[in-house]
Amino acid sequence: MMENRESIITLIQSSIQKNWEYPALSDLHGASYQYRDVARKITKLHLLFEHAGLKPGDKIALCGRNCAQWAMAFLASFTYGTVSVPILHEFKPDNIHNLVTHSDAKLLFVDTSIWENLEPDAMPALKGALNIADYSLILSRSKRLTEARNNLNRLFGERYPERFVPSDAVYRQPADDNDMAIINYTSGSTGFSKGVVLSYHNLWSNVRFALDNIPYIKPGDGAICMLPLAHMFGLTIEMLHMLAHGAHIYFLTRTPSPRIIMDAFATVRPKLIITVPLIIEKIIKGRVFPLLDKPLMKVLLHIPVVDDRLLGKIRDKLTATFGGNLEQLIIGGAALNKDVETFLRRIHFPFTVGYGMTECAPLIAYAPWDAQRPGSCGRITDRMEARIDSPDPANIPGTLWVRGDNVMKGYYKNDEATVSTIKDGWMNTGDICQMDDDGFLYIRGRDKSMILGPSGQNIYPEEIEHAVNNLPYVSESLVVERGGKLVALIYPDYEAALKDGLSNTALEDLMRQNIKQVNADLPAYSQIADITLLQEEFEKTPKRSIKRYLYQH
Repeated sequence: MMENRESIITLIQSSIQKNWEYPALSDLHGASYQYRDVARKITKLHLLFEHAGLKPGDKIALCGRNCAQWAMAFLASFTYGTVSVPILHEFKPDNIHNLVTHSDAKLLFVDTSIWENLEPDAMPALKGALNIADYSLILSRSKRLTEARNNLNRLFGERYPERFVPSDAVYRQPADDNDMAIINYTSGSTGFSKGVVLSYHNLWSNVRFALDNIPYIKPGDGAICMLPLAHMFGLTIEMLHMLAHGAHIYFLTRTPSPRIIMDAFATVRPKLIITVPLIIEKIIKGRVFPLLDKPLMKVLLHIPVVDDRLLGKIRDKLTATFGGNLEQLIIGGAALNKDVETFLRRIHFPFTVGYGMTECAPLIAYAPWDAQRPGSCGRITDRMEARIDSPDPANIPGTLWVRGDNVMKGYYKNDEATVSTIKDGWMNTGDICQMDDDGFLYIRGRDKSMILGPSGQNIYPEEIEHAVNNLPYVSESLVVERGGKLVALIYPDYEAALKDGLSNTALEDLMRQNIKQVNADLPAYSQIADITLLQEEFEKTPKRSIKRYLYQH
């Protein structure tokens, strides 16, 4: 590989050096750090890793809520050459044990509230665990690690006896940009969990694309990180990309309810907002639509000619709701509600819908709001190409395959899954799409049936169905999304219930009680809100798979 090349590491290093005195990371209404503070924290953690005996390529896991300290721990691991393993903080203890162990993590940065429920013996390969809040040791199985942590300030003073200056913030370049940088697990359960292996080059390609296509972000501009840092949209686009711009990133640190988000918009006044449809739909349906009486709403949505001044006032009011400084709103992860999309287009609001997945770190398609087309999720990103398995991709949907610089190396310790997903460099996205003659992509269905949680979490219904199917009197089940909530459609074993003397009412009551047991083992965002008992079994394919798409609306 060429020296002096641009890489994701040089982008981060350059931004830290150039923006030394600018604010970098803040917890909303909490601690705040300038780029120079971030550099000091990174360097101190590098000293800790070095003296604890960690080598480039070793794995470091992170499990905690979004916060500035999480971000700095990640940046330290990332720029040291260790492989970062972000784990969603909402996962259950057993899942966290499994992922820490499966990833071969030697160190774990973790919230103390999560650590309280973990069993160190279930993670035998760990050398130690550190509290994300202050990097204090909460577990050490290594004398070198203990001594390094106890003497960290002295080690820093010895290494930098004079002032710590921008030229001291120099980070290790990977020997090969295709080296493993991150293992990001698509899910928390052992049965379905796959560790996506992403390279430094994957991340550079994503960040370079975002820098080139979002040029209006300037050093010091405020940005809000709403999506989980344990997911690639939050990590790559909201954090790494914004850091490369020299932006000031605010972390909500709490579950992003509409009230907390509105407070953040007013405080930060962001130029760019990246979010999932549910959050935007709640804001617009809850805060904007009620301001418009029903007859006016009908006028807005159905009459071709409307007073431009009226539309302008509505747009101004909505812009103010988002902080008053908005250049563009990017929505990703799932389709946008059609009424909301129609309304936003009617008032010429600067929003666009993008598309990606963990396996592409995450970007696949994007177009700026003034070039976007209704129902589309943009064009294929730079350094990527796409093909659709269809004789006529513009009119007949087919499976989307992609290849290029964003595509993962494969799944960690899972050659079978890698081989079944990537063929001759092309990756099967599992999504059913069309592409028009101008290259705009339209998603028609999700072959993989993933559901997006309220804050951007990936929910895999097959995992929940596996638990439901193990309950008494359940013949088969399907978990679907209805009105933003998860509903379990259940076809009971009526014959067994009748044999045991259960009426239909008693059967339903028992099912509801048993669902509570299933929910007790699930993260809050993937718990079942309601059940519906079917009188007939699900329609099946010739292979006896349930025709899932028939039940998703």
